[in-house]
Amino acid sequence: MRANTTASGILRAISAGDFEPGEQLVEVDMAKRFGVSRNTLREAFATLIADGSLVRIKNRGVFIASPSAHDGQDLFLARAAIEPAAICWGSQHDVDKLAELVSTAEWLLERGNTDQVAELNQRFHRQLVAGMGSGLLNETMDRLLAQMRLVFLQVLKKQPDFHDDYVESNRRLVDLMVEGKNAEAAALLHDSLVHTGQRIQELLEA
Repeated sequence: MRANTTASGILRAISAGDFEPGEQLVEVDMAKRFGVSRNTLREAFATLIADGSLVRIKNRGVFIASPSAHDGQDLFLARAAIEPAAICWGSQHDVDKLAELVSTAEWLLERGNTDQVAELNQRFHRQLVAGMGSGLLNETMDRLLAQMRLVFLQVLKKQPDFHDDYVESNRRLVDLMVEGKNAEAAALLHDSLVHTGQRIQELLEA
């Protein structure tokens, strides 16, 4: 149980941008940071290696994964299956919270705060999936978003304002959900996620 909590904590740290793709994780430092034994940390590492968030390199140690362009597109295809379904079938959507996240992103965008816009976009999509009320899906989304963060760190080096266009898209999604047009919102999001995956692959392969 402690190892699972530690693994979740590492995923949240990755999602927050605390680590760079390819960065080595030093056991002593990580155990101290998360307040666990090195054995517990190794169990957490094993979980995250299995899901692709970390990689172990023989005789060198454990490193943050560096997703490829293909990995980025694959992550978006997974999200294109999960998130629209959550919009359609979720019964616990907090539309007010979604609207608040978009309003904050709009405010930050007007002030040129691109980094926080990107973070709010992650939180917005996490909140969409939370509307399903499924702990298992929430954990799955946490893993996807952590790996997405690693993809975005590479994308943002090429296009720092990558997330800015999606603030308007997120506003449109919220407006549709407020109007009860969840099926239309789901279709819009599906197409957007598929297109974004293709866009990311092109950027990273350029």
